[in-house]
Amino acid sequence: MNFYIAHRLPGRLRLRYSRKGLSRKQAVLVETLVSLQEGIRSISVNPVSGSILIEYSGISEAEALSYIKALNSSYLENEELLENVEEPIVSESLTVSLGMLLAEFFIRRLLPIPVRRILALFSIMPRVKGGMKALKGGRPFCAETLDAAALSLSYATGDLNTAGTIAMMLEMGEILEEYTRRKSYENLTRSFLNTKETVHVLKDGNETEISANLLQAGDTVILRIGSVIPADGTVVSGEASVNQASMTGEGLPVYKVSGDTVFASTIVEEGEIHVCVKACGRETRVSKIADMIDRSQSLKAASQIKSERTADKLVFYNFLLAGLTYAFTRNFAKAASTLLVDYSCAMKLSAPVCVLSAMKNCAEHGITVKGGKFLEGFALADTIVFDKTGTLTESQPSVKKIITFGGRPEKDVLKIAACLEEHFPHSLARAVVREAENRGIKHREEHTKVSYILAHGLKSTLKGEELRIGSAHFIFDDEGIPKTEEAEKAIEDLSKSGCSQLYLSIGKELAGIIAIEDPVRPEAKEVVSELHKLGIKNIIMLTGDGPQTARSIAEKTGIDRYHAQALPDTKADFIKGLKAEGKKIVMIGDGINDSPALSEADVGIAMGQASSIAGETADILLPDDGLRALPILRRIATGLIKRINVNNKAIIGINSALIAGELAGSIPPATAALVHNGSTVAIGMSAMRSYERL
Repeated sequence: MNFYIAHRLPGRLRLRYSRKGLSRKQAVLVETLVSLQEGIRSISVNPVSGSILIEYSGISEAEALSYIKALNSSYLENEELLENVEEPIVSESLTVSLGMLLAEFFIRRLLPIPVRRILALFSIMPRVKGGMKALKGGRPFCAETLDAAALSLSYATGDLNTAGTIAMMLEMGEILEEYTRRKSYENLTRSFLNTKETVHVLKDGNETEISANLLQAGDTVILRIGSVIPADGTVVSGEASVNQASMTGEGLPVYKVSGDTVFASTIVEEGEIHVCVKACGRETRVSKIADMIDRSQSLKAASQIKSERTADKLVFYNFLLAGLTYAFTRNFAKAASTLLVDYSCAMKLSAPVCVLSAMKNCAEHGITVKGGKFLEGFALADTIVFDKTGTLTESQPSVKKIITFGGRPEKDVLKIAACLEEHFPHSLARAVVREAENRGIKHREEHTKVSYILAHGLKSTLKGEELRIGSAHFIFDDEGIPKTEEAEKAIEDLSKSGCSQLYLSIGKELAGIIAIEDPVRPEAKEVVSELHKLGIKNIIMLTGDGPQTARSIAEKTGIDRYHAQALPDTKADFIKGLKAEGKKIVMIGDGINDSPALSEADVGIAMGQASSIAGETADILLPDDGLRALPILRRIATGLIKRINVNNKAIIGINSALIAGELAGSIPPATAALVHNGSTVAIGMSAMRSYERL
């Protein structure tokens, strides 16, 4: 792509290119692709002026420019990528829309009365029809019927000025409300686009990690246990059990082999497959974000639903007041004036904008929230349950010690363990594989197919002997491997160290124990303390480790309670038990094993480096340094509830004062309509403020 630097500042570049160089779709594609790259804070492409504004941090100017230089015709003229990008809708600016509306309003006032009467009738008819439709739909008390009644009464009494002013104010209010809502939506989408999502593809025989947004038809994606399939495609090699519940509703996993079709958003539960991508149109990063935000609007917070219901209930009292006013005064104009001000518009605008603003604020901190109800759930929670590994502890544990039995060399035990564990995307498994790499141990696969037993371990066969690696429960209880005195002593010594242990058996003998140091995150104790201060009464840790290891971690972090040797089903049962006690539960985890508990909790939260299945199951996703984000999330969540309640009180107070002023004759109807619509927009705009200072 040809361009030149028009202006530069530290962390900021203004580029220029030929105005005919990019179409609107290509401009959006450039924004999408570059925004996903490391170090890019924001990018804005203006195809009209031929300008690109880039803000970056943590990378050099040369690196930032390299992202633009890389966008050659293979990307910009790729029909598949361009089809996945929606051409931006060019809408009138807010100033132009309001200017045209006001110009039309004042020009009408210069016209003869008969013409004004006809034009006024045409301008109010759409709202009258809207009111009639609401009546037929069984909604007699709503904003539509209120507006229709106010306009009809004003027109019927011959007050064209009031009717015209009301119609203009209602139109202005709708323009401003739509602008406020759209602006909030765009801000949220832009914030989410700064997050990174990658997939592993096979390029020239080598496994390469790329941005999911660069995935094209024909690419071969490598998918392992816990991976979410990023696009529709065909299995070209390997075999796996795939959970298709999100696509087909099937409760049981479906076995997939070469030649079978797989669908986007389904999950690999066991095995490994290579998939040739056929279609990725609806699974691009942009469309997934848009779909998530659209779904989030149906996941309303209870306080938001309450606001909307309260708004509709108050409409009844508007009509009641209008009836009573006419009954006592016999004055149509005064009765109509009570219908000019309602509570519905502001309440129905303020609450959703508050939620979108809170979600945007979260996104700025790298926190993805899938709906307002989950923010409210976190605000009301009194109990947080942490998984240990990868959540309270570092996401990159390391091998501290290897103990072997039966005279086996340490190198052989590590080689077999790494060969098995490379198939499992878990932090402890990655520690074993890394240790083998660090020692220069190559572990060419000689074993048969690996079987994964959820939350227990892995099984395979090598030269006629069964291999097993996993927890003590899996090796000694499930598989019946005998525990010698030598092993007993080694286990007791390792338990005192606070290390997690992986057990490897060959045939019917224990071959080795790998002690993995899983250091507590340095911020864990501070975060736990801060959550207590923010109103969380109970903080509990669940772990599959033994009691001594669990106790050690709990003491280091200041956690109230712990539950050791927990399996996925017992974790979920533990959450059920807490809920039965009346507690509001937040569960935080990072692995496949945590998914049942994440689903069972009132709010499930996954860490930034969580497995794909945990990320799909969770209601909220944290950034990579997730623990530090929890107090921020709590403040934003409680701030959301506070802001909705404060705004509702302001709406009721302002509009009640306006109605009282109209009844007393101190506020003209047109002024009341102006203040009502102005306050509605002002409260809506204030709902977009940051929650940082709350």
